[in-house]
Amino acid sequence: MEGVAEIGSLAGQGWGQVGCLVLAFVLSAVIGMEREIRQKSAGLRTHTLVGFASALFMLVSKYGFWDVLGNDIRLDPSRVAAQVVSGIGFIGAGLIFTRRETVRGLTTAATVWLTAAVGMAAGAGLWLLALVVTLGHFVTAYALTPLESLLPTSRRIPTRLHLSYLDRRGVLRLVLAECTSRGFSVSELSVDQRAERRDPATVSLWLSVQGTGSVSQLSAALTEIDGVLGVLVEDIDSKIA
Repeated sequence: MEGVAEIGSLAGQGWGQVGCLVLAFVLSAVIGMEREIRQKSAGLRTHTLVGFASALFMLVSKYGFWDVLGNDIRLDPSRVAAQVVSGIGFIGAGLIFTRRETVRGLTTAATVWLTAAVGMAAGAGLWLLALVVTLGHFVTAYALTPLESLLPTSRRIPTRLHLSYLDRRGVLRLVLAECTSRGFSVSELSVDQRAERRDPATVSLWLSVQGTGSVSQLSAALTEIDGVLGVLVEDIDSKIA
């Protein structure tokens, strides 16, 4: 009986490992529920499966090769777990898409990556770390989002948008109305002459906007206006530095 118990322990199929799987399932489902409520592309089921499977991969990495070990065989138990980190990138890449020069899905892809990490931590028996990271996700999702719009730099520093749209459709009026409704003021408007020469049927403008709202949300809203061909946010990180 002692030998059977020892084999079961080495095989990693005891109640302790089941508890790790259950913890990964619960925490992943909680994270996925937040994404589901916000109607993101990856919701409850996706996040639950990612975290649950990551925990199993971690357990397999730790215990799955016990019966082949010997004096002449040495294995690195971290190799299977390491592949989870790179493999989850394929799912994340599938959640990121570009529409009219606007990138979306980055936060959801990052959340899937985080869920995999939570599942791996739970599978490794690091339950406290898994709980802390899950809590950190909700702090990021609910506390940092409104804080982002309150940062002083979002009010003082203008953001330049490059806008392309079809001419003679009243698109510019709709664009300016959308900026105003979202708390932005347009401080500068100039025509991109080079783009206009390439295609006379379209108009390309540079807009400098200032406000307390989210520039990414404004950019996404502008792409939904009928007649808008593309919205590109200029990278101003180098200017700020």
